[in-house]
Amino acid sequence: MPDRYPRDMRGYAATPPEANWPGDARVAVSLVLNYEEGGENSVLHGDAASEAFLSDIAGASMWPGMRHWNMESIYEYGARAGFWRLHRMLRGLPVTIYGVATALARSPEQVAAMKQAGWEIASHGLKWVEHKDMPEEVERAQIAEAIRLHAEVVGEPPRGWYTGRCSANTVRLTAETGQFDWISDTYDDDLPYWLEVGSRDQLVIPYTLEANDMRFAVSPGWVTGRDFGDYLCDTFDTLHAEGGRMFSVGLHCRLVGRPGKASGLQQFLTHARQKGGAWFATRGQIAAHWAAHHPHQRRERPSEMHRKAFVQAFGGIVEHSPWVAERAWDLELGPAHDSATGLANALARILRTASEEERLGVLQAHPDLAGKLAAAKRLTGDSTAEQASAGLDALTDEERERFTALNSAYVERHGFPFIIAVRDHTKAGILQHFERRLHNDRATEFAEALRQVERIAELRLKAILP
Repeated sequence: MPDRYPRDMRGYAATPPEANWPGDARVAVSLVLNYEEGGENSVLHGDAASEAFLSDIAGASMWPGMRHWNMESIYEYGARAGFWRLHRMLRGLPVTIYGVATALARSPEQVAAMKQAGWEIASHGLKWVEHKDMPEEVERAQIAEAIRLHAEVVGEPPRGWYTGRCSANTVRLTAETGQFDWISDTYDDDLPYWLEVGSRDQLVIPYTLEANDMRFAVSPGWVTGRDFGDYLCDTFDTLHAEGGRMFSVGLHCRLVGRPGKASGLQQFLTHARQKGGAWFATRGQIAAHWAAHHPHQRRERPSEMHRKAFVQAFGGIVEHSPWVAERAWDLELGPAHDSATGLANALARILRTASEEERLGVLQAHPDLAGKLAAAKRLTGDSTAEQASAGLDALTDEERERFTALNSAYVERHGFPFIIAVRDHTKAGILQHFERRLHNDRATEFAEALRQVERIAELRLKAILP
């Protein structure tokens, strides 16, 4: 296999699935409260330096080998005061906790309050530290220890996962555990989606870094609670108008748990209740809904096929020209080429960069419309079905004579058969195009015929691919 591009730039494209949220809700709202206090970098926790991320200390930096008393105190505010303010504010609402395992272990009363409220407690990793430089085997061991400690502290293992400060391996490693109904270390969609990781079909519920109170601690960011509230309300209104979307709201005890910032969250909650159409749900509830209404179905994907299978499947898309598919397989294919439109583009790129002689060969490989090959039933299956779709298999004697005369005149003038994507036209329309294009100069018709070959390929692929 050549190198394949792993990133999925297509997603659901122009036609996302109907979410069908409960109660005909327009938006599924996921309130996420990150509980990190006591799990952050600290020499007390065996780390090499103090924490420097997501606090109200402007320009904070890590202090190697030292405790940063102010930083610790700000995190402690989140546990001691911010959590309880949010616990009161969010009472009665479904909330998902992203709980750092070591932070939960140091906050038994907060864990008891989470459980009493019926909140979902997902895993936020073992420690609230950076994973980007962590060796794969170390990260795998930390994931396992996070699951173990979480179960010990909470009373049951986590069913959801979000690392946050993740590595390129995190999504794969967490999926490979088979432990999680959902994972959220992506930010790439407004809806859940399935990810195939080996034999595991893993549901991904994308998270957010923009509808997130963390922007109180970064630049550019929020200044007042109303900044945050306005943004949440605007996002909700846009998703509400679109319908069938999911809205994640990211919260932190030490940030939005402060009084002035908390007012922005309250502003949004009031707005959403008044407007209606919101299904407030935990991520676990969203995952269960999605799995029930949109179960994953595996299929063979062009970008994952070996050359022989790829050419066997798509070698006939461009009429009698398997070399087009052979060369397309060597391109930088990826998930975006697993759709009809994506693979059609790959085939078109090969045609557009082929030699003049090769492109002429493609045109000459096409049969005449309603010609002798059709009468002798020697067309390819695709060509037979296409010509039949426009009624070219049931011509009157007069129509057949007209097509025969036009075919002969066109080939004599241009040196290749008249080519048109017949599925786009009626029989009468085809004749009109035939008569008009017959009189074009050869260069114009050469270019038009190749465009029609591309269109035919696209239509053929749409019959077999999403």
